[in-house]
Amino acid sequence: MSRKHKLSNKVHAALRTPVERTIARIKQWRILRHARISPNRLSSVSAALLTLMIYT
Repeated sequence: MSRKHKLSNKVHAALRTPVERTIARIKQWRILRHARISPNRLSSVSAALLTLMIYT
């Protein structure tokens, strides 16, 4: 593998890690597993929860 390709993989992994951690954390939340609201509203709720997690 070339040096440029290795650097590209390293940058990609660094960007991917926080996203994968966030998805794993969302899957742990029971409130989202048992929600009985529309999917459109649920995406707004999850966005709000993630914002609160990031800034607290």
